[in-house]
Amino acid sequence: MFNQRTLTDLDKKLLQEKFPTTYEEQIKRVENGYPIQYLLGDVSFLNVQIKVNESVLIPRFETEYLVEKVLNRVEKNQKLKCLDLCTGSGCIAIAIAKNTNFFCTGIDISIPALEVAKENAKLNSVVVEFKQMDILKDEIEEKYDIIVANPPYIGFQEPVDNSTRYEPQMALFAEENGLIFYRKILENIKNTPKLIAFEIGEMQGIAIKNLAIQRFPNAHISIKKDLAGKDRYLFIE
Repeated sequence: MFNQRTLTDLDKKLLQEKFPTTYEEQIKRVENGYPIQYLLGDVSFLNVQIKVNESVLIPRFETEYLVEKVLNRVEKNQKLKCLDLCTGSGCIAIAIAKNTNFFCTGIDISIPALEVAKENAKLNSVVVEFKQMDILKDEIEEKYDIIVANPPYIGFQEPVDNSTRYEPQMALFAEENGLIFYRKILENIKNTPKLIAFEIGEMQGIAIKNLAIQRFPNAHISIKKDLAGKDRYLFIE
């Protein structure tokens, strides 16, 4: 999963502008698997610009599509409370805050990631509250209307693209064949939100749906596909 980005002519132009004296060296780094997004320093995500470095996972198209699906399911003008778990760069919380009237909170265990997220909120002129928390251990005390999460979901034995070795491994891999975060999140939620939205691994849908049924037996639970036709999202409504 997470295929390495192919260099485009625009990528090469941007690299040459940013690294005029070391351009060939940077091209070789990318060809050897180093993410060009870290070299360029930012990525577009919906209608926001997100700064990235090696402290945060690089936002993917799959996650962008998750946010689009969330926005299509909610009344954007309502004053709702939204929680983004495992926020990383803050891209989900920031994109939702930018496109709604929601009060958004982003939570992550990584302090360096939270510093990037705070910088991204300022860059995009949105107010998002960011908190440091370990959701595998700490309690979610407040009640939220919407909960969105793109947690680590790769099992430790699963193959991944070579370029992911430069990204924070704690943002990628998880115990229990990648299911531990979903189980802990569902156990931790105190109320019944209007919407819970997960990005999931393509083979995890049934297992996570069973976990969701145990916690919210009366909810409508659906698994949706990404643009590649793979099971990638689970919604609890």
